[in-house]
Amino acid sequence: MPVSQTDKIVTISLANGSSAVIYKYGATVTSWKAPNAGAQTPVTERLFLSSKAYLDGSKPIRGGIPIAFPFFGPPSREEDKKMGQHGYARGEVWELLRTVMDNEAGVSVKFGLHLPEEKRTQYGFDYDVRLEYVVTLSVHELTTHLVVHNDSEKPLSHQALLHTYFACDASQVTVSPLKGLTYLDKTRNYAETVETRDEVDVRNYTDAVYKDAGSDFDIKYPGGGIHIHAKGFKDAVVWNPHAEAGRAIADMEEGGWDKYICVEPGMATYWNEIPAKGKWDGQQVLKTL
Repeated sequence: MPVSQTDKIVTISLANGSSAVIYKYGATVTSWKAPNAGAQTPVTERLFLSSKAYLDGSKPIRGGIPIAFPFFGPPSREEDKKMGQHGYARGEVWELLRTVMDNEAGVSVKFGLHLPEEKRTQYGFDYDVRLEYVVTLSVHELTTHLVVHNDSEKPLSHQALLHTYFACDASQVTVSPLKGLTYLDKTRNYAETVETRDEVDVRNYTDAVYKDAGSDFDIKYPGGGIHIHAKGFKDAVVWNPHAEAGRAIADMEEGGWDKYICVEPGMATYWNEIPAKGKWDGQQVLKTL
Protein backbone atom coordinates (compact mmCIF):
# COMPACT_ATOMS: atom_id res chain seq x y z
CA MET A 1 0.00 0.00 0.00
CA PRO A 2 1.28 3.52 -0.80
CA VAL A 3 0.50 4.71 2.77
CA SER A 4 0.75 2.50 5.84
CA GLN A 5 1.12 3.30 9.51
CA THR A 6 1.72 1.87 12.95
CA ASP A 7 1.29 3.66 16.25
CA LYS A 8 4.75 5.24 15.79
CA ILE A 9 5.56 5.54 12.09
CA VAL A 10 4.04 6.32 8.71
CA THR A 11 5.53 4.79 5.57
CA ILE A 12 4.84 6.04 2.05
CA SER A 13 6.04 4.12 -0.98
CA LEU A 14 5.86 3.85 -4.76
CA ALA A 15 5.83 0.91 -7.15
CA ASN A 16 9.43 1.55 -8.26
CA GLY A 17 10.66 1.06 -4.68
CA SER A 18 11.05 4.72 -3.68
CA SER A 19 9.88 5.23 -0.10
CA ALA A 20 9.95 7.47 2.96
CA VAL A 21 9.47 6.77 6.65
CA ILE A 22 8.14 9.47 8.99
CA TYR A 23 8.03 9.10 12.77
CA LYS A 24 4.98 10.71 14.35
CA TYR A 25 7.30 11.83 17.13
CA GLY A 26 8.60 15.12 15.77
CA ALA A 27 7.10 14.38 12.32
CA THR A 28 10.71 13.41 11.63
CA VAL A 29 11.47 11.84 8.27
CA THR A 30 14.04 9.16 9.09
CA SER A 31 14.39 7.43 5.71
CA TRP A 32 14.14 8.43 2.07
CA LYS A 33 15.02 5.87 -0.57
CA ALA A 34 15.18 6.81 -4.24
CA PRO A 35 17.14 5.96 -7.40
CA ASN A 36 19.48 8.39 -9.15
CA ALA A 37 17.75 10.59 -11.70
CA GLY A 38 17.89 9.68 -15.37
CA ALA A 39 19.36 6.23 -14.90
CA GLN A 40 18.29 2.70 -14.15
CA THR A 41 19.80 2.52 -10.70
CA PRO A 42 18.56 0.80 -7.55
CA VAL A 43 16.84 2.76 -4.82
CA THR A 44 19.38 4.03 -2.29
CA GLU A 45 19.02 5.46 1.22
CA ARG A 46 19.52 9.21 1.01
CA LEU A 47 19.31 10.18 4.69
CA PHE A 48 21.59 9.44 7.62
CA LEU A 49 20.13 8.13 10.89
CA SER A 50 22.44 7.55 13.83
CA SER A 51 22.41 3.97 15.08
CA LYS A 52 22.24 5.49 18.57
CA ALA A 53 19.22 7.68 17.80
CA TYR A 54 16.40 7.51 20.33
CA LEU A 55 13.35 6.15 18.47
CA ASP A 56 11.15 5.67 21.54
CA GLY A 57 9.95 9.26 21.88
CA SER A 58 12.23 10.04 24.81
CA LYS A 59 14.47 12.46 22.88
CA PRO A 60 14.45 14.19 19.48
CA ILE A 61 15.67 11.87 16.73
CA ARG A 62 19.32 12.20 15.68
CA GLY A 63 19.23 12.12 11.89
CA GLY A 64 16.75 12.29 9.05
CA ILE A 65 14.95 15.64 8.83
CA PRO A 66 14.20 17.10 12.27
CA ILE A 67 12.07 20.28 12.33
CA ALA A 68 13.43 23.25 14.27
CA PHE A 69 10.60 25.53 15.50
CA PRO A 70 9.96 28.13 16.93
CA PHE A 71 13.69 28.85 16.97
CA PHE A 72 17.00 27.47 15.73
CA GLY A 73 19.75 26.38 18.11
CA PRO A 74 19.71 26.98 21.86
CA PRO A 75 17.07 29.42 23.16
CA SER A 76 18.39 32.98 22.95
CA ARG A 77 15.28 34.88 24.08
CA GLU A 78 14.03 34.91 27.65
CA GLU A 79 10.56 33.79 26.52
CA ASP A 80 12.04 30.60 25.00
CA LYS A 81 14.12 29.48 28.00
CA LYS A 82 11.70 26.68 29.00
CA MET A 83 12.20 24.94 25.65
CA GLY A 84 15.15 22.81 24.63
CA GLN A 85 17.48 23.11 21.66
CA HIS A 86 15.64 23.95 18.40
CA GLY A 87 12.26 24.42 20.14
CA TYR A 88 9.35 22.06 20.71
CA ALA A 89 8.30 20.81 17.26
CA ARG A 90 10.82 17.95 17.03
CA GLY A 91 9.96 16.72 20.52
CA GLU A 92 6.18 16.35 20.31
CA VAL A 93 3.97 13.65 18.78
CA TRP A 94 2.26 14.86 15.62
CA GLU A 95 -1.02 13.55 14.22
CA LEU A 96 -1.37 12.05 10.76
CA LEU A 97 -4.23 14.17 9.41
CA ARG A 98 -4.83 12.68 5.97
CA THR A 99 -3.44 11.42 2.69
CA VAL A 100 -3.23 14.44 0.40
CA MET A 101 -2.31 12.67 -2.83
CA ASP A 102 -2.06 9.08 -4.02
CA ASN A 103 -1.73 8.70 -7.77
CA GLU A 104 0.80 8.05 -10.54
CA ALA A 105 2.64 11.30 -9.76
CA GLY A 106 3.36 10.30 -6.18
CA VAL A 107 2.01 10.08 -2.67
CA SER A 108 1.65 12.82 -0.08
CA VAL A 109 0.64 12.85 3.61
CA LYS A 110 -0.16 15.71 5.99
CA PHE A 111 0.73 15.86 9.69
CA GLY A 112 -0.48 18.36 12.26
CA LEU A 113 0.56 19.60 15.69
CA HIS A 114 -1.51 21.90 17.93
CA LEU A 115 -0.21 22.25 21.46
CA PRO A 116 -2.86 22.08 24.21
CA GLU A 117 -2.90 24.91 26.73
CA GLU A 118 -1.05 22.92 29.38
CA LYS A 119 1.83 22.24 26.96
CA ARG A 120 2.00 25.90 25.97
CA THR A 121 2.24 26.77 29.66
CA GLN A 122 4.95 24.14 30.17
CA TYR A 123 7.01 25.66 27.35
CA GLY A 124 6.25 29.27 28.26
CA PHE A 125 4.89 29.61 24.72
CA ASP A 126 2.11 32.19 24.91
CA TYR A 127 0.77 31.66 21.38
CA ASP A 128 -1.98 29.62 19.79
CA VAL A 129 -0.13 28.03 16.87
CA ARG A 130 -1.07 25.19 14.55
CA LEU A 131 1.67 23.46 12.59
CA GLU A 132 1.06 21.48 9.41
CA TYR A 133 3.70 19.41 7.65
CA VAL A 134 3.21 17.81 4.25
CA VAL A 135 5.62 15.13 3.05
CA THR A 136 5.40 14.30 -0.65
CA LEU A 137 7.22 11.43 -2.37
CA SER A 138 7.72 10.97 -6.10
CA VAL A 139 10.14 8.66 -7.92
CA HIS A 140 13.17 10.96 -7.62
CA GLU A 141 11.94 13.64 -5.22
CA LEU A 142 11.01 14.25 -1.60
CA THR A 143 9.27 17.48 -0.61
CA THR A 144 8.83 18.60 2.99
CA HIS A 145 6.50 21.57 3.46
CA LEU A 146 5.98 23.30 6.82
CA VAL A 147 3.05 25.66 7.43
CA VAL A 148 2.74 27.75 10.60
CA HIS A 149 -0.72 29.13 11.44
CA ASN A 150 -0.69 31.87 14.05
CA ASP A 151 -4.21 31.72 15.49
CA SER A 152 -3.24 34.13 18.27
CA GLU A 153 -4.53 37.67 18.70
CA LYS A 154 -0.96 38.98 18.48
CA PRO A 155 1.99 38.67 16.09
CA LEU A 156 4.38 35.71 16.39
CA SER A 157 8.13 36.22 15.93
CA HIS A 158 9.78 32.90 15.09
CA GLN A 159 12.49 30.96 13.32
CA ALA A 160 12.22 27.62 11.51
CA LEU A 161 14.67 25.23 9.87
CA LEU A 162 14.71 21.80 8.20
CA HIS A 163 17.76 20.09 9.70
CA THR A 164 18.42 17.49 6.99
CA TYR A 165 21.14 14.84 7.41
CA PHE A 166 22.19 13.64 3.95
CA ALA A 167 23.89 10.23 3.79
CA CYS A 168 27.27 10.42 2.03
CA ASP A 169 31.00 10.00 2.45
CA ALA A 170 31.79 13.22 4.32
CA SER A 171 35.35 13.20 3.01
CA GLN A 172 34.19 13.43 -0.61
CA VAL A 173 30.98 15.50 -0.55
CA THR A 174 30.70 19.12 -1.71
CA VAL A 175 27.98 21.79 -1.68
CA SER A 176 27.54 24.62 -4.18
CA PRO A 177 26.91 27.41 -5.08
CA LEU A 178 27.90 29.25 -1.92
CA LYS A 179 30.86 31.25 -3.24
CA GLY A 180 30.63 34.96 -2.48
CA LEU A 181 28.13 34.54 0.35
CA THR A 182 28.69 35.91 3.83
CA TYR A 183 28.55 33.29 6.56
CA LEU A 184 28.91 33.05 10.31
CA ASP A 185 31.59 30.53 11.25
CA LYS A 186 30.37 29.02 14.51
CA THR A 187 33.63 27.07 14.87
CA ARG A 188 35.41 30.43 15.22
CA ASN A 189 33.12 32.24 17.64
CA TYR A 190 30.67 33.33 14.93
CA ALA A 191 33.34 35.11 12.89
CA GLU A 192 31.74 36.70 9.82
CA THR A 193 33.48 35.45 6.68
CA VAL A 194 32.99 35.58 2.92
CA GLU A 195 32.99 32.20 1.20
CA THR A 196 35.72 31.91 -1.43
CA ARG A 197 35.36 28.25 -2.43
CA ASP A 198 33.57 27.19 -5.61
CA GLU A 199 32.57 23.96 -3.87
CA VAL A 200 32.33 23.80 -0.09
CA ASP A 201 33.52 20.62 1.62
CA VAL A 202 33.29 19.35 5.20
CA ARG A 203 36.67 17.67 5.47
CA ASN A 204 37.18 19.69 8.66
CA TYR A 205 34.79 20.52 11.51
CA THR A 206 32.19 22.74 9.87
CA ASP A 207 29.34 24.80 11.33
CA ALA A 208 28.58 27.63 8.93
CA VAL A 209 25.43 29.76 8.65
CA TYR A 210 25.17 31.32 5.19
CA LYS A 211 23.09 34.50 5.03
CA ASP A 212 20.82 35.33 2.07
CA ALA A 213 21.91 32.03 0.60
CA GLY A 214 19.44 31.76 -2.28
CA SER A 215 17.12 28.89 -3.01
CA ASP A 216 19.07 26.22 -4.91
CA PHE A 217 21.99 24.05 -3.85
CA ASP A 218 23.71 20.96 -5.22
CA ILE A 219 25.17 18.31 -2.94
CA LYS A 220 27.56 16.13 -4.94
CA TYR A 221 29.42 12.97 -4.03
CA PRO A 222 30.84 10.02 -6.00
CA GLY A 223 28.01 8.15 -7.65
CA GLY A 224 25.28 10.71 -7.13
CA GLY A 225 24.00 13.72 -5.32
CA ILE A 226 20.98 15.78 -4.30
CA HIS A 227 19.58 19.06 -5.57
CA ILE A 228 17.84 21.21 -2.96
CA HIS A 229 15.24 23.81 -3.89
CA ALA A 230 14.15 25.85 -0.87
CA LYS A 231 11.29 28.32 -0.50
CA GLY A 232 10.51 30.62 2.41
CA PHE A 233 13.99 30.41 3.94
CA LYS A 234 16.78 32.97 3.48
CA ASP A 235 19.60 31.14 5.28
CA ALA A 236 21.36 27.82 4.79
CA VAL A 237 23.41 25.97 7.40
CA VAL A 238 26.21 23.55 6.50
CA TRP A 239 27.25 21.35 9.41
CA ASN A 240 29.45 18.38 10.19
CA PRO A 241 30.92 18.10 13.70
CA HIS A 242 33.74 15.62 12.99
CA ALA A 243 35.14 13.80 16.00
CA GLU A 244 36.13 17.16 17.46
CA ALA A 245 32.53 17.97 18.41
CA GLY A 246 30.77 14.75 17.40
CA ARG A 247 32.03 12.71 20.34
CA ALA A 248 30.24 15.12 22.68
CA ILE A 249 26.89 14.20 21.11
CA ALA A 250 25.50 11.35 23.20
CA ASP A 251 23.24 9.88 20.51
CA MET A 252 25.76 10.11 17.68
CA GLU A 253 27.36 6.80 16.78
CA GLU A 254 31.15 6.60 16.78
CA GLY A 255 32.33 7.70 13.35
CA GLY A 256 28.84 8.84 12.38
CA TRP A 257 30.25 12.19 11.32
CA ASP A 258 32.04 10.42 8.49
CA LYS A 259 28.70 9.36 6.99
CA TYR A 260 26.73 12.56 6.42
CA ILE A 261 26.54 16.24 5.69
CA CYS A 262 23.81 18.53 7.02
CA VAL A 263 22.60 21.19 4.59
CA GLU A 264 19.73 23.02 6.23
CA PRO A 265 17.48 25.68 4.67
CA GLY A 266 16.08 27.86 7.40
CA MET A 267 15.88 31.03 9.43
CA ALA A 268 19.01 31.06 11.55
CA THR A 269 20.22 34.67 11.52
CA TYR A 270 16.86 36.44 11.50
CA TRP A 271 13.31 36.25 12.89
CA ASN A 272 10.15 36.19 10.82
CA GLU A 273 6.94 37.83 12.07
CA ILE A 274 3.55 36.29 11.37
CA PRO A 275 0.68 38.70 12.01
CA ALA A 276 -2.23 37.75 14.25
CA LYS A 277 -4.43 35.20 12.45
CA GLY A 278 -1.80 34.95 9.72
CA LYS A 279 0.38 32.14 8.41
CA TRP A 280 3.83 31.39 6.99
CA ASP A 281 5.09 28.47 4.99
CA GLY A 282 8.46 27.14 3.91
CA GLN A 283 9.54 24.05 2.05
CA GLN A 284 12.40 22.13 0.53
CA VAL A 285 12.28 19.95 -2.58
CA LEU A 286 15.01 17.31 -2.62
CA LYS A 287 15.78 15.70 -5.99
CA THR A 288 18.31 13.02 -6.72
CA LEU A 289 20.97 13.79 -9.32
